[in-house]
Amino acid sequence: MSPEQEPLTPFERNARTVLEESVQRVDARTRSRLNQARQAALAAAAAGPAWWRSFTLMPAAGAVAAALLVAVTLWHREPASELPVLDAQRSAVEDMDLLADAEGLDLVQDGDNSFYEWAATQADANAESDG
Repeated sequence: MSPEQEPLTPFERNARTVLEESVQRVDARTRSRLNQARQAALAAAAAGPAWWRSFTLMPAAGAVAAALLVAVTLWHREPASELPVLDAQRSAVEDMDLLADAEGLDLVQDGDNSFYEWAATQADANAESDG
């Protein structure tokens, strides 16, 4: 169905009635002047230069240019050599490596505890000097 053949809604019928009544209230002289102005505008548009018509294609040309730019950028992009890893993931992996290293755990368990004793005395000395 074309738009002219579709049934009108009550709103459309009411709007059409109001518009037709407003046209009937305009006097003949004003209608004639409006018609002459319309005809003059149409004649000027048809006889004028065609350069303004090319501006109607500007949005479409801009969209095509943007799409072409995106396509070329994505096509020439080099693939990543490795997948991106977040810093939190990297530190978690390093922690897991430390825990999995049996020799490192042996050094902590069987090693010299003098460092830990020294660190504790330093912490105690700093607490006493602050307080």
